[in-house]
Amino acid sequence: MGTAARLGIGDDCAVLRPKAGYEVCVTTDFTLEERHFRRDWHPPESVGHRCLARGLSDLAAMGAEPMAVFLSLAVPARLPAKWVDRFLDGFLGLARKHRVALAGGDTAQSPAVSNQISKQGDGLILADVVAVGQVPRGKAVLRRGARVGDWIYCTGALGGAAAELASLAENSRRFGKITKAAAGHPHFYPEPRLAVGRRLRVLAHAMIDLSDGLSTDLTHLCKESGVAAVIDEAAVPVHSLAAGAENPLDLALHGGEDYELLFTAGRSARIPQKVAGVPIHRIGTICEARRRGPRIVLETRNRGRMPLEAGGYEHFRQVKSVGPRSLTTRLATPVPRLHLR
Repeated sequence: MGTAARLGIGDDCAVLRPKAGYEVCVTTDFTLEERHFRRDWHPPESVGHRCLARGLSDLAAMGAEPMAVFLSLAVPARLPAKWVDRFLDGFLGLARKHRVALAGGDTAQSPAVSNQISKQGDGLILADVVAVGQVPRGKAVLRRGARVGDWIYCTGALGGAAAELASLAENSRRFGKITKAAAGHPHFYPEPRLAVGRRLRVLAHAMIDLSDGLSTDLTHLCKESGVAAVIDEAAVPVHSLAAGAENPLDLALHGGEDYELLFTAGRSARIPQKVAGVPIHRIGTICEARRRGPRIVLETRNRGRMPLEAGGYEHFRQVKSVGPRSLTTRLATPVPRLHLR
């Protein structure tokens, strides 16, 4: 158990003790079978890892350090116990890496359903993670702090998770043995940038994690800050897995699930080329928002400047485009559509 969790599993409530002068950050994320993973596609270790990574990435985006996590898991009656054991291997492996305690949660049997998803009348797997972190009072990095003239940065490389997801859709069997966290598998084992986020809280004006895609998450940041942005196409770091795709840039801009950090900082800020071994790339500029102008402009090599619409994932939105975002809507048919976010 981490030092922040004074009392964990075994009582009615956990007791957390933040450091003196710190504030508490709390985030929660659902992981739903047939929305975020498929039992026949994803090894249980990957499902557990991804389940926790989503919450830890939210803490990273605030510059917070994790204190404890809570897991509520509903599983069907017929699910083999081995599946749950392997899920916990992936979940707890990532927790140990970042020295965060699993301080509580709940378990339940999911209700049986009889439809095209569960032909055997079995239930679905549902997991909810609550991640709790701490940050020095007044130092949490918010989405609304971007300023006109700021430079825009992102960590790592983009589009790898979407590219690996596309490969998974084409041949799911080739990935069945990937049961250990590995840097070369950004879809199966994303790495939350906690160390980077803590370092950036003294440098960044605004920050968000790239879970829904660069175009969508930058739009969120710009709206919260009341600004606009110009992105340099040539500066966007494309992951090596996406490089061989038909349109690598589309995967990098819209693919999502990279769980890298997107942030802005003043031009005088000394942003290192790497933080905790993770490359930092300057990809654009924050500018003044115009009433009738686009929120984001993409500066291209051959076509000049063009508006960049949010093309990543958005909850409850039906997608009609044929771009990268539509890729994940077509994987599970006929319903529900699979949104691996």
